[in-house]
Amino acid sequence: MKKKVLAALLAATMVVGMTACGGSKDATADAPAADTTEDTAADAADTASTGDASYVIKLGMTQGDVPREESAEVTWTERFKEEVEKNSNGQISVEIYPSGQLGSVEENLAGLLNGSLEMTVANINSLNNIYADTMVLSCPALFKDEAQCDAVLSGEWGQKFFGKIGEESGIHVLAAFCNGMRCFTTTKTPLTTVDSAKGITFRVMQSEVCEKMVSAIGANPVPMAGSEMYTALQNGTVDGQENPPVNILNDKTYEVQKYMVLDKHIASIVTFAISEKFLDSLPEDLQKVVTDAAETVTPEASEVCKKLNDEGVAKLEEYGMEVYTPTEAELEDWHSAMRQPCIDYVTGQVGEDVVNGLLTAIEQAN
Repeated sequence: MKKKVLAALLAATMVVGMTACGGSKDATADAPAADTTEDTAADAADTASTGDASYVIKLGMTQGDVPREESAEVTWTERFKEEVEKNSNGQISVEIYPSGQLGSVEENLAGLLNGSLEMTVANINSLNNIYADTMVLSCPALFKDEAQCDAVLSGEWGQKFFGKIGEESGIHVLAAFCNGMRCFTTTKTPLTTVDSAKGITFRVMQSEVCEKMVSAIGANPVPMAGSEMYTALQNGTVDGQENPPVNILNDKTYEVQKYMVLDKHIASIVTFAISEKFLDSLPEDLQKVVTDAAETVTPEASEVCKKLNDEGVAKLEEYGMEVYTPTEAELEDWHSAMRQPCIDYVTGQVGEDVVNGLLTAIEQAN
């Protein structure tokens, strides 16, 4: 399948005022003309390396401004800022805009493509409409747990896969890890077996794979932005949703949901993405500062996430949610109902090589 960046579509969704986000250099620097020569560009890079010029990384994220110990995403971004600013000797400044200040996930990704934003945090599902191959990581019932998913993402397959995303889409994934196994919740009826989901309306991420998944279990998918989910659950526009425990806690979804089933249908993957064009514009020494910082802080953030998910189910029960743990047979029923329909759909979209490559990597991780 031909891959293409849907820049025009995404740009149309940009948040008003995104043009104020700035470019890759500090506002005090003169913007180069469109016909800047290679010599001029080289001189600018040399000047930046001496510390006479500064670079600003504006990082927009929808996660709230909460303490690090309550969010892996906040841990990652704040630690990334510390590492980059320290190791660049002040040549790079990282500005973090939490709580959707610069727009939705989709709008922030559009900013990376059109140059109005340098970095963002996005679930892998949000990249489906930008780089189709990412659909393969949105398929349900592939990974048995977070550790297996992380092993694949950090292994040879993952490194090659994320490298291709940057080269072909313009969005460079600096880091990615599993932030928990996604589970269904609802207020309508207790969720136990897969049959209990029939007829329920679930909010899903704006991904066709997620829509196929919910349809496969006899439920009704309603794609919408995460920023709209709480209100939609509160006013009954949708009956339920699906997320890992840590997100259900952070988003206070437990306030408007009663029942949860630990069906663990998808390994939720969070990515920390930077504009490929911006990264390439940095001198090589500063590019290394950025990539090294990502490598340093990712294990720290992953550990925070693991702790939050390990403790999350008990906390959700404390908050009044009724949590059901399926038997092995019931769990297989959940997974078998959705696995093959989604694999077939994704294979039709991106081809057998992409799908089989991931399946082989998972088997090797076992």
